[in-house]
Amino acid sequence: MRSLVAVVVAVPWVVWAGLRTLGVEVPYPFVAALAFTPYVALTSPIPVVVALLLRRWRVALLAGVAAVGLAVAVVPRAVSGPRPQAGGPTLVVMTSNVWLGSADVNALVRIAQQHDVDVISLQETRWKTFVRLKAIDDYRNRIFQEPLGGGSAILTRLPLTRTDKNEGVLSVEGAPPVRLRAVHPLPPVNAGAAREWRAAIASLPGSDGQGDVRILAGDFNATLDHPEFRRLLARGYRDSGDATGKGLKPTWPALPRRALPITIDHVLVDKRVRPERYEVVEIPHTDHRALIVTLRLPRG
Repeated sequence: MRSLVAVVVAVPWVVWAGLRTLGVEVPYPFVAALAFTPYVALTSPIPVVVALLLRRWRVALLAGVAAVGLAVAVVPRAVSGPRPQAGGPTLVVMTSNVWLGSADVNALVRIAQQHDVDVISLQETRWKTFVRLKAIDDYRNRIFQEPLGGGSAILTRLPLTRTDKNEGVLSVEGAPPVRLRAVHPLPPVNAGAAREWRAAIASLPGSDGQGDVRILAGDFNATLDHPEFRRLLARGYRDSGDATGKGLKPTWPALPRRALPITIDHVLVDKRVRPERYEVVEIPHTDHRALIVTLRLPRG
């Protein structure tokens, strides 16, 4: 009986650690649950303690291995990683999900100005967002994706050339051209949305580390525990939060008591770019916290 209890308690953590370590793609609803892996890692000593109290040493060993595997997956996000010694100018990037246009746009722009933000990526824009932004003098160079119905936007003080509906090329003096894409795939909240989410992440462009600098900024509805997201990183990117040791700072939900906080907003940069500063800031009237990241670009 004691063996059965120990095994039953240990199984959820062992299975979770195996899926995370092996990078297994899981269907809905488990794909959404993977975002909560840091909490699973935090509680992973529980089955070890239970097995030890029941004197089931093999189960304790297996649960201990699972706990170590989860720690290896999660803990590095709280430690600064290796970053290139880029020698070009800085670029300050902000990304914010404005919650179906409900965010206080004036406050958002004011916060951007206070942090000397050069370029802003917005998600869940609506017609009312477009109208409010038109009344603001700063960040006059803009790209909107379907502003009448909703979508994404790029705002900047820098010279901006549109390439497609949600990507623009920034001209930064002393650096190569910077291609910035506003990212916002559907959240994997049902089986159909999970398929679309997976396809949307797979369709994002990779970076070969040559030519134009690439930056992907937005609400990915994904964390570093999703194998789909890690495969995107493997195509030539690093996560700014992970690189600066701030990768466990939650970005959603900003509102209390909606869910356990998780990190689903990201600024991904190609491997020539050095993330130097990473901040998570509150924006009034939105359920996401914004990211403000200072990047050191390569020389042009």
